[in-house]
Amino acid sequence: MALGAVQQIVSAGLTPVYAAPSASENIQPDTGLFLHVKNGNASPCVVTFTDPGRTPAGSAATNPTVSVPATTGDKMIPVPIALAGSNGLIAVAFSVQTSVSAALLRGV
Repeated sequence: MALGAVQQIVSAGLTPVYAAPSASENIQPDTGLFLHVKNGNASPCVVTFTDPGRTPAGSAATNPTVSVPATTGDKMIPVPIALAGSNGLIAVAFSVQTSVSAALLRGV
């Protein structure tokens, strides 16, 4: 996993360490978890969480997406525990990786 370990935000503050994400990542679910994405790419970076659930009719669920704007985009995205798949992990995909950096952060 290119994102690295979850970084705990403490009362004294945190200087997060960012890494370039892979096209797809798996995140261990946890309460208070956020994905901070910075985009320096010329294209928007669409972050897509895979929803492993099913609708009442049995159709595939809609995968939530967040668009991080091009060149100076910066988004703090909550990571919903409910999106954990049968493997216990949350799957997230990044539409672009060049000039994109991300960090997993947990609040106080």
